[in-house]
Amino acid sequence: MLSNPVLISVFIMLLLCVLRFNVFLAVLVSGLLAGMMSAKFSNFSEFFSSLNDVMNNFITGMHANLETSLSYVLVGALAIAVGNSNLTAYLVKIISKYLSNKKALLLITIAFFSCFSQNLIPIHIAFIPILIPPLLSLFNKLKIDRRAVACAITFGITTPYMTMPLGFGLIFANIITKELNNSGVTTVLSEVTSVTPYLFIPMIFGLICSLAFYYKPREYKQLEVKYKDLSNIQFTKKELSVSFGLIITLIMQLLIGSLPLSALLGFLAICLTKGIDYKEINNIFKQGFELMGYVAFIMLIAAGFGSILRASGGISQIVELATILTQNKIIIAFIMMCVGLLITLGIGSSFGTIPIIATLFIPICVEFGFSKEAIIFLIAAAGAVGDTGSPASEATLGVDVGLNADGQNDHIKDVCIPTFIFYNIPLVVIGTIITVLL
Repeated sequence: MLSNPVLISVFIMLLLCVLRFNVFLAVLVSGLLAGMMSAKFSNFSEFFSSLNDVMNNFITGMHANLETSLSYVLVGALAIAVGNSNLTAYLVKIISKYLSNKKALLLITIAFFSCFSQNLIPIHIAFIPILIPPLLSLFNKLKIDRRAVACAITFGITTPYMTMPLGFGLIFANIITKELNNSGVTTVLSEVTSVTPYLFIPMIFGLICSLAFYYKPREYKQLEVKYKDLSNIQFTKKELSVSFGLIITLIMQLLIGSLPLSALLGFLAICLTKGIDYKEINNIFKQGFELMGYVAFIMLIAAGFGSILRASGGISQIVELATILTQNKIIIAFIMMCVGLLITLGIGSSFGTIPIIATLFIPICVEFGFSKEAIIFLIAAAGAVGDTGSPASEATLGVDVGLNADGQNDHIKDVCIPTFIFYNIPLVVIGTIITVLL
């Protein structure tokens, strides 16, 4: 078992991620290592021939996430198009006007509006630098603990994609569907989306607990922060055009179920209605790729990594070991949740975690007699856990960018630790219980 290529490669990947090695290279190197450990060669010539074969198999496996990666790039461009308009700033203006003296309602509203960034207005974390800095002075005035704000935003940018098949949620559900089928569990998208809403239970529990725990007033210095002036923000034809494009994107998702096509049609609608100047299209796509392109490539190599693990032959050994160690479903589910947490904390992307853990966990779940619903939920929960709380996650990094605009927010102490405690722990504990009950 100590020579198992799957265990060794996953351990190496986690170690490299913990050491802050580049995530892309960590997954790639670990995948090649797994492939070479199961390859047969006796000299240098055969070694390089085998290495070439492993790389080719890796590349072939990457094809599984081509649609997902294309979705990320197109949604990135759509996000930048929204960010270049005053649509989000206009929403901030409304929030500031009507919630200036209502602390609890302000936090709940921030969580609510953050949800739109994953589904209805799929701009991911691009809204945070627009929404949060102008509100910092209001937070300071109301003595709001920014850890509560971090938890509110993080709830909004993670819960929707876990539970709703729109925008990034459609990507998440499609990845789970594909990986289940790749690992021998025949399923369709509707079956996945009927189970993932259970993830709302640990997340809303964590949100309520975090807002209650951090409700005590906290003092901050009232510093001058440079941000867009909201006093003269108007809803113009440009904002109307962007809104129209977003509506097209949403409707197309509901009608055809394809996020890349929906995002493309929404973007073209914005262009045709002159929400974007023709001369700016190249720049918009460049910025969109910078925003989401790296994650798109992480998704590609994660699929390749999963393919190599399946081909290595080491998974059957892990299943046998699991059955020898225990027959208790609760213990097995809890261990798998913890492993998912470790992988996602290292990679920083729950979307990239799923191809890896699905390859490892699904054979174990089948062996232990978990229902299809339980397997779907476990893969979704184990993939999502760790997205909040990971120092490398876009969720925590994006939140810190907004809250630290005046230099009074700590990435680890004020974002990662609070979100880890109030979301990851409930996901592991409550998620384990739900898995066994399904």
